[in-house]
Amino acid sequence: MLLTCIAPVAFGAEVTGWSRLPSLPDKEGFASMFAGVSGGALLAAGGANFPDKKPWEGGKKIWHDTVFALEKPDGAWKIAGKLPRPLGYGVSVTHGGGVVCVGGSDADGHRAECFQLFLDHAGPTRQLLRPVVGIKPLPPLPCMVANMSGALLDDTLYVAGGIERPDSTSTLKTFYALDLAAKQPAWRKLEPWPGPARMLAVAAVQDGSFFLASGADLSAGSDGKPVRTYLKDAYRYTPGKGWKRIADLPRAAVAAPSPAPTSGPTQFLVVSGDDGAQLTVAPTEHKGFPRSILNYDTRADRWTEFAPTPAPRVTVPTVQWNGAWLVVSGEQKPGVRSPEIWRWQP
Repeated sequence: MLLTCIAPVAFGAEVTGWSRLPSLPDKEGFASMFAGVSGGALLAAGGANFPDKKPWEGGKKIWHDTVFALEKPDGAWKIAGKLPRPLGYGVSVTHGGGVVCVGGSDADGHRAECFQLFLDHAGPTRQLLRPVVGIKPLPPLPCMVANMSGALLDDTLYVAGGIERPDSTSTLKTFYALDLAAKQPAWRKLEPWPGPARMLAVAAVQDGSFFLASGADLSAGSDGKPVRTYLKDAYRYTPGKGWKRIADLPRAAVAAPSPAPTSGPTQFLVVSGDDGAQLTVAPTEHKGFPRSILNYDTRADRWTEFAPTPAPRVTVPTVQWNGAWLVVSGEQKPGVRSPEIWRWQP
């Protein structure tokens, strides 16, 4: 099925390096999709939105299972298949020619299942311009979890934190590793970072290490509902050496695009994210998330300000494709998604 696209758009000097790819063929867009590359194409799958009414209007959150494929940056999105179930709020990375999808949630709760998506161009489907997605099962996580963060270091996928249930009033302090190159991959539970438990942190891989930055912890409020504590601490995990605390972020960046885009051999970027500054603002008055980008230098252990992003987003995956980093759909305000795909060229 061929779907309508929007032509790429370039912007001025203030946002040098950013441009837009064709938007997803959905007027709302999705929060927390799974995304990656297979068969040379960009895949974006699942996620959740409010298609009828906004949450403050009584709208119901709907999870989705559609897998979209974009074969060329100037092409059009096509429907390539479906996930095993409607799903979002997990971790996704590209490995071995497919997109690894880990955990997440649906309308009924959180999930432990893991699988890999592959795009198949063989046979008559190629002639009909309908790429087909195949699914390979992977070992499930040791527990049901969503809102975690993860990134791929060489062949090993690391997954940190999250929450076990939609109504959780505490976050997880768990750290798992999966060697995707092993003949029989199996999750290993590793020693967690020395700081607080957290969800919606930013994961990054750079300079031979895995990084975990910001995120939010939860506690029970007076009404029994979860209350967020916004975190600015950050940690570095080096295989064989363990964890080390690094410099705190200048501000919180909860649910910023993850895994964090990298720049050069020693830097990664925390793009936008929720800093907690508008927690008491009514949803209709929310001004959007910070446009600022924080640059971390792994050798200097220092955060600096980077040129701003034209597309501040949260609960959104990133993908490296054709030499650039993509921010795929996501949430531009509480309850408001965006179908836009933004490209950053280092």
